[in-house]
Amino acid sequence: MYGTVARMKVRPGSLDGLRRFAESEANLEIRGYKGTVVYHMDEDPNEIFLAVLFEDRESYMANAESPDQDQRFKEMMKFLAAEPEWHDGEIIFSDVAEAVPC
Repeated sequence: MYGTVARMKVRPGSLDGLRRFAESEANLEIRGYKGTVVYHMDEDPNEIFLAVLFEDRESYMANAESPDQDQRFKEMMKFLAAEPEWHDGEIIFSDVAEAVPC
């Protein structure tokens, strides 16, 4: 598996809007996409971490380079104070149970 971890700074007062945006995108059919986990940090109410999982590097890159993903990214940026810090890499271990709605 392959994916990314991102550190994001949310614009003050925009967390609920970002959550609604993410929920509206949750049912998209993207080749190779396995799931997303978003963490809201205790120490900073405007900081989140995002982990995205894909079947393999090829499907991750195909999505990252697609015009549709570029449009989704531009929509997401409306809720962020700065560009995310992206950290891409191979997933060498995962023990993720079936997703449970938050």
